Amino acid sequence: MRLAAVCAASLVFCASAGAALPSPGVLVPGRSLGGVRIGEPAAQVRASLGSSFGRCRGCDTATWYFTYGRFTQPGLAVELERGRVSGVWTIWSPRGWHDRRGVRLGATEARVTSLAGPLVPVACSGYDALVGDHGSVRTAYYVLAGKLWGFGLLPRRADPCR
Repeated sequence: MRLAAVCAASLVFCASAGAALPSPGVLVPGRSLGGVRIGEPAAQVRASLGSSFGRCRGCDTATWYFTYGRFTQPGLAVELERGRVSGVWTIWSPRGWHDRRGVRLGATEARVTSLAGPLVPVACSGYDALVGDHGSVRTAYYVLAGKLWGFGLLPRRADPCR
């Protein structure tokens, strides 16, 4: 009986690990986060990240949570409107995630501003967002206590604190 429980537990783990959440994920400012782009169809997100995700129950907009393990926090959130990605951001601070210029989560705010180019600071409640608009996409670097905590992509001019 114990062996059956261990096997069942490993199958649950394999199902959650089967989601192709990149490790580490990469932010391409104005373009993609973890391979997900603003405006891409939900079916494309499922094709690239898999069908093993959690759904936000209290969100106004459909939001999917892709994490590295069931009921764990580090990962990626994907917000959908009318079947297309309307926002994507890291959940907590997934280990190893970075932008294409080498800015890693956990970097100092000074390093972010020196490597990521000109960014506009936006004060949010309890944290700051350093934002840059590229075409129709806003890139956000989320800073908490002077350290880079997360990344996000939103439509241009969207509130990064929402």
